[in-house]
Amino acid sequence: MNDFLYDSRCPSSDDQEVEIDPSSDLNVAYEECVTDSSLSIYIEEECIDIAESPLLTNACTQTPHLPVLSIEYFVSDDAGTMFYTGLSSYKDFKFVLACLGDGVNHLNYLYNQVENVSIENQLFLTLIKLRQNKTNFELSRLFNISETSVANIWITWLNFMYRQWQEIQWWPERDLVRYFCPTDFLSKFPTTRVIVDGTECPVKKPRPPVAQQSTYSTYKNRNTIKVLVGTTPGGLVSYLSPAYGGSVSDRQIVERSNLASICDPGDSIMADKGFNVQDLFAVRDVAINIPTFFRKKNRMTGKVVLRDRKISSKRVHVERLIGLAKTYKILAMPMNNMQTKLSSEITFVCFMLCNFRKCIVPRHA
Repeated sequence: MNDFLYDSRCPSSDDQEVEIDPSSDLNVAYEECVTDSSLSIYIEEECIDIAESPLLTNACTQTPHLPVLSIEYFVSDDAGTMFYTGLSSYKDFKFVLACLGDGVNHLNYLYNQVENVSIENQLFLTLIKLRQNKTNFELSRLFNISETSVANIWITWLNFMYRQWQEIQWWPERDLVRYFCPTDFLSKFPTTRVIVDGTECPVKKPRPPVAQQSTYSTYKNRNTIKVLVGTTPGGLVSYLSPAYGGSVSDRQIVERSNLASICDPGDSIMADKGFNVQDLFAVRDVAINIPTFFRKKNRMTGKVVLRDRKISSKRVHVERLIGLAKTYKILAMPMNNMQTKLSSEITFVCFMLCNFRKCIVPRHA
């Protein structure tokens, strides 16, 4: 899905100088105004007063210091930061930027280098694109740049964040999982290493018939992409598969993933009852905790019902994390052709950004 073509050509127009006829009345009036010393002094004083404004560098050219939307405006606006980026505060925004390392200053952009947008605002633009799914046209007006520059920034930063965070070991050790496991969860399912669930994100109907068939989901009755999400009992997103077409099943994703190999013998995985892959994990001595199938049974014993209720009450944590990730509207709204080709990167970055949020799983859960 990473191979794609993007047309970077955009129309440009050169500024044309308008020559004023020296014999025209407008030119004569202009010369009279300039020769008026009192009016000249008044104009200079007004220009100086306006130029001292923090938003303008030159009153005559009306060139702004900052774009209409800039991260500098949200230093003390936590609600605004949450709305545009999905992060709790400006402090969290700076922490995300710091986690990306010094590579942010040495990016190889998709097209050409970006000089008129600061590094912070480039990350801010990328997060707005993920959180609010604004069009390139709207972002170009908000940041005073061209649409091509918007695509250049957000695609470059998306790929950079994806590859930078891929190098981090998000899969925690067994002792860490148990240490941060909620108390009630630990008492009932002490060997649980990860809670997994599949989720689908809508995409626009592609033109090629083969792509339509591979992305059509009979469960959602529309074209989607599907990923497998894994979280620890404590609420950390610890596993995420690449994006596949919506026609693929959960079992097929597990067969293509390395989830069985990264689990240690004696671990257990909690999942929904549709996650019927016990045979794939049995060779690794990894158990699967899923609710009991009701097929070909007239009734269930009370013991089985209580066990299934316990599993369902704990498995809901992964659904809460998925719901948190889909507050990034780019995952909730149908992706266009370009975004579909970048769906693996988009889903990974959105879910990893959830790890910078305050944990939504309480300690006593």
